[in-house]
Amino acid sequence: MLSAEEQLHIIASGTAQIVPESALLEKLKRGKPLNIKLGVDPTAPDIHLGHAVPLRKLRQFQDLGHGVTLIIGDGTALIGDPSGRNSTRPQLTSEQIKVNAQTYVDQAFKVLDPEKTTLRYNSEWLLALNMEGLLKLASNFTVARILERDDFQKRYTGSLPISLHEFLYPLMQAYDSVVIDADVELGGTDQLFNLLAGRELMEKMGKEPQVCLTLPLLEGTDGVQKMSKSYGNYIGLTDEPADMFGKIMSIPDELMVKYYRLASTCSVDEIDGIERGLAADELHPNKVKRALAQNIVAAYHDSNAATAAEEQFDLVFKQHAVPDDVPVFKADLTPNEEGLVYLAKLIADAGLAASAGEARRLIDGGGVKIGGVVVPSKAYNVDPAQLEGAVVQVGKRKFVRLV
Repeated sequence: MLSAEEQLHIIASGTAQIVPESALLEKLKRGKPLNIKLGVDPTAPDIHLGHAVPLRKLRQFQDLGHGVTLIIGDGTALIGDPSGRNSTRPQLTSEQIKVNAQTYVDQAFKVLDPEKTTLRYNSEWLLALNMEGLLKLASNFTVARILERDDFQKRYTGSLPISLHEFLYPLMQAYDSVVIDADVELGGTDQLFNLLAGRELMEKMGKEPQVCLTLPLLEGTDGVQKMSKSYGNYIGLTDEPADMFGKIMSIPDELMVKYYRLASTCSVDEIDGIERGLAADELHPNKVKRALAQNIVAAYHDSNAATAAEEQFDLVFKQHAVPDDVPVFKADLTPNEEGLVYLAKLIADAGLAASAGEARRLIDGGGVKIGGVVVPSKAYNVDPAQLEGAVVQVGKRKFVRLV
């Protein structure tokens, strides 16, 4: 059994804040398993490595012998978390929430140990609150306190609308902590207000207040924006091994240690050693990044898939060859009145770009090849004979063979 100080060293790795750290150390010194809480609203069905950052931290707690309560916010999702928002979130239907929740849970257990995880749905207690219960809960916070929230403050001073139901969100998240007797609650840096509200409410209701642990946002493959589907810089937990490997290899070198701390299964001691080795120029960045890609692919698939993914990466990037398992796409090569095929739409239809507009931008940027030859800028329409049986490549990792 590790000492409280040793556990704290592991827990603190990669975290943004622990509020207050002294309270967490005191809880750890008791030698009893703690109840670690993470609440997630199933507002989208798929999760990526950025979403998995708190899951990885939960798994660290589990490996240290602590219990985890994963709360699926099917009650709070009816409001929508206003954190970091400059407008009201669109409300989801209970049917959408149910579908998203199941997909999220399936993916979360790629990281968490099911035997050490308690799964709860907060509709169980939130939707059971009658008017008396809701008013009693709301009486614990003032409007001035809620307006201390950075995003609410910006919207208020900017004369942007704030719906009354959004004020209830931090109260409901806080009430989750009361119900499950949380010792520690995890969240992103944008969640600190909500986490502190839970600490405050627990104290007001006569319970030992939780410790708030925040984690930094993970930048995507561009190295600039936070990982997000909307930015196209995400690495999905359900990505194919070769695609996942290639995306990880594309991250900037300066982000490698952060990815190791927030997204890998390596121990904190291993990561500390890697960080020292890189700083002293004792480790080659490419080898370190390959090991990172191997680790993450193996975590979500298996070691054989990781090895095969690395081999395919070398085939495509070192030897500039076409992968053996290129998917086949049955394309409509019917020519238009000018005897040409609109390539941008074909690329979108094949799933190589989100839209024809994005496909045009890729063509203009030199990111599209037909049979290994770069398509010239503005060449959106091509001869169908050029496409029959050809391999179309978009970017570095996306291929289809046209039939």
